[in-house]
Amino acid sequence: MGNQEAAPEQTLPTFEEAKGLGPQDSQFVRDLVEVLEKHGNLDRFGLCLLHEHFPVAGDEVLVETHDLAARTLQIRVEKAGATGHTKPSQWRFVKTGHDSGEVESHAYQVILQCSPISGCPGSRGTAR
Repeated sequence: MGNQEAAPEQTLPTFEEAKGLGPQDSQFVRDLVEVLEKHGNLDRFGLCLLHEHFPVAGDEVLVETHDLAARTLQIRVEKAGATGHTKPSQWRFVKTGHDSGEVESHAYQVILQCSPISGCPGSRGTAR
């Protein structure tokens, strides 16, 4: 699976069921910070709580747009192969075939894309 391809359909917990970071995760977070620092990515990547509000099919992707003047965000579902003007902004880590003897694949899948035409950072005429 390439990093731009549609993700296979996978069930995530609902927002209410998903467990956020807590004191039990302190070593996990320290380890992540160490790895991000090691690779110069501490100011590039962070964490998000994986959850679902509704099913998203394997051939679909969430697309974020926003209105700079109104300071609002909107996320909608689009067909992954038909969406345009988008830049991946959230990824989900997935198991690879590395340990099982299978052919290794990418260790992540795109779960959210941002539409630069809507004013995502880096698009023409937008401020950060």
